[in-house]
Amino acid sequence: MANSKYEYVKSFEAQDKIMLPNLIVARIDGRNFRRFSEIHQFEKPNDRRALKLMKACAAALMEEYPDIVFSYGFSDEYSFVFKKDSKFYQRRESKILSLLVSFFTAVYTMKWTEFFPHQDLLYVPSFHAQIIRCPTVEVLQTYLAWRQNNCHLNNQFDTCFWKLVEIGKNENEAHEILKGTQKQERNELLFQQFGVNYKNIHPMFRQGTCLFKAQVEDVIKYKENGDPVKRLRRKVIKVRSENIASKNLWNQHPCLVKELGSFDQDIHKIRPEYVESFHFMDQLLPSTWIVVRIDGCHFHRFSDIHAFEKPNDEQALNLMNSCAAAVVEEFKDVIFAYGVSDEYSFVLNKESKLYERHASGIVSAMLSFFSSMYIRKWNDLFPQKELRYPPSFDGRAVCYPSMEILRDYLSWRQVDCHINNQYNTCFWMLVKSGKGKREAQNYLKGTQTHEKNDLLMQHGIDYNALPDMFRRGSCVFWDEENNEPMEVGSKEGSRKTIVIKHCNIIEDTFWEVHPWILNNKYLPKGHC
Repeated sequence: MANSKYEYVKSFEAQDKIMLPNLIVARIDGRNFRRFSEIHQFEKPNDRRALKLMKACAAALMEEYPDIVFSYGFSDEYSFVFKKDSKFYQRRESKILSLLVSFFTAVYTMKWTEFFPHQDLLYVPSFHAQIIRCPTVEVLQTYLAWRQNNCHLNNQFDTCFWKLVEIGKNENEAHEILKGTQKQERNELLFQQFGVNYKNIHPMFRQGTCLFKAQVEDVIKYKENGDPVKRLRRKVIKVRSENIASKNLWNQHPCLVKELGSFDQDIHKIRPEYVESFHFMDQLLPSTWIVVRIDGCHFHRFSDIHAFEKPNDEQALNLMNSCAAAVVEEFKDVIFAYGVSDEYSFVLNKESKLYERHASGIVSAMLSFFSSMYIRKWNDLFPQKELRYPPSFDGRAVCYPSMEILRDYLSWRQVDCHINNQYNTCFWMLVKSGKGKREAQNYLKGTQTHEKNDLLMQHGIDYNALPDMFRRGSCVFWDEENNEPMEVGSKEGSRKTIVIKHCNIIEDTFWEVHPWILNNKYLPKGHC
């Protein structure tokens, strides 16, 4: 990042490294998936296609990130376990959480038509994510037992509930009938009233699904005489069991014992103090400005593969802006967003209680929604260009204690925009004029702003005449003053509109013209 007098704001970024010997578990679960399943008419109580889609996303995540050695999922959730000595992104919680939920969401969105070929995706899916620290393998064992117990209890209840609805009970009546019932009572209800033996229900519904990486013999090619050539490879394999936390199941797979440790004994009772720790989430400081910064992961490669125009691809920037506007509309506590290149910063209302100010809830939900929108809107901005593979983003939440420091943060990002864009404009001008990339880097090394401007002028480029979006970045916010339409789509009939502008946010003028943004004088209708 570029050096400037605003660099001090980086000191507000808290360290979030997960220390050894903690085992890292990342749990991803659907955001508002009850509504999502109803709108997309998922079969009740279980939709086999939806569960297979979740499993495919989990397998893709494990293939993408080799440090994930085990996962367990049911319904709309999956838990991913990293090998015990993982150094994945320096074990930074925000990086791990955000990358996983972003990639999972992107794969879910891209694979939708594969599993639901005759069902349009009516609105974008999104997920929450949380990191669970397990200080010992015993705690991990308890966590897995707890999740599978939840799978069993939820599925048994839902099976009873939808059977009652099928015979004419409304949902309130079905809830009342099942209220306070125990496992044995629900089993008897299913068998006596509906002739259903719960144990005969498909194990995918009752037990959930385990995926883990194991060494398996795989055919890599065939000899001229037709004999197969085999090699040992690590592949994701599927397992189902009545008890995924049992000593026998776990210890019979050497790969799990090696990467995570062995289970010494079976768990007969889930310890409540462990479960309490699984629910723990850090809370961000009250009465501070929360900024969630989203940044593209490996977007140099992504932009090369998708042949983005250099140094700036206007359609790619408009896609980012459109996704940011969708986030502002979806999350009413977001009062301002600023973006440049493949990053966006979202400022939340100072008194926001969004997800009880839990960083993992805020970051994962916003990042997941952004990732989903990026894929959903791709064809709108790139109708002639195929999306070759799912993009992913990382993100983090940082608290700033005063409006002055918040403005310095935003100024830092805009200064960074200018310095990087000016450099990139010079760099790609040199490359396009025949210099090699290393030669262009050496040519620009140590040059100052005026020298780069002079260089551009020598090639007929007036830097100050370039589009404001390239030089200044983009601001997204609710407009209080007028009904100026959005640059990238708008919601008809809205009294207040979301606007996208390319302004100087370092100077006071912008904030004087738009005083309601940081003064919280206006929050859009529907804010809660």
